[in-house]
Amino acid sequence: MKQKKRAVDVTIISDVHLGTYGCQAIELLRYLKSIDPKLIVLNGDIIDVWQFSKRYWPSSHMLIIKHITSLMSKGTEVIYVPGNHDEMLRKFAGFRLGNFRIENKTVLRLNGTRTWVFHGDVFDVTMKHSKWLARLGAIGYDTLILLNTFVNFVMRKMGRGKISLSRRIKDNVKSAIKFIDDFEKTASEIAIDNEYDYVACGHIHKPQIRQVTNHKGRVTYLNSGDWVENLTALEYVGGHWQLYHYHEDKLAQETDVPDRVRKELNNQDIFRDLINEFILDTP
Repeated sequence: MKQKKRAVDVTIISDVHLGTYGCQAIELLRYLKSIDPKLIVLNGDIIDVWQFSKRYWPSSHMLIIKHITSLMSKGTEVIYVPGNHDEMLRKFAGFRLGNFRIENKTVLRLNGTRTWVFHGDVFDVTMKHSKWLARLGAIGYDTLILLNTFVNFVMRKMGRGKISLSRRIKDNVKSAIKFIDDFEKTASEIAIDNEYDYVACGHIHKPQIRQVTNHKGRVTYLNSGDWVENLTALEYVGGHWQLYHYHEDKLAQETDVPDRVRKELNNQDIFRDLINEFILDTP
């Protein structure tokens, strides 16, 4: 029996980081297979060109690209807004092919409102002035995610719940909290100045929907989160924006995936690949 799909007007996905060990591609594939979207906005850091390795490109990562291509062939429009990890695509801004196009930023006009969509790394001082430091930080983050995967593997064997090391750091380190607050404030103030109703970003991996008001006006700030830790997206359904959480979606979790990617659900495969990549240094 064919599984019924959920109708979605717009879905915004960011910070997938295909090509890295932290990417939760199987979960994203299940989400995409569970919806019938009219428009998908890929809001940056979809393919992690910074850390891409030909040694690590699982079937599930390739199937994400194939499934999105399949959706386009069936009428779904796709807008790719590059981020810092896939910034090489920015030079192709304006490219169009069928239902696919690349834009450095875009404005969605929905039911009389305007939603300004861009990745958000333009506000990152480290990105603007010290890209080498940002790249080093990205490697550190990916290593932390790998460590987190191992810790959660052990926790599960002990019958304990999962923990997020990077989320604890973000939620408790003052400089991280200030960076996120400044990011959201800056994006919102510029959106208010330009009289947008909504501003949708990615980059900081923190899913959020909140109202921001200053003396000039008000805007709704949106952030789609990521598919590394939070497994979240933004959806426009029934005339309003909402945050999607994979962990709360039983339909998506029960969506079938091809047999060839089932084995990727086993963490032992991740640890085997990790040993090959960083210790044995074998192809």
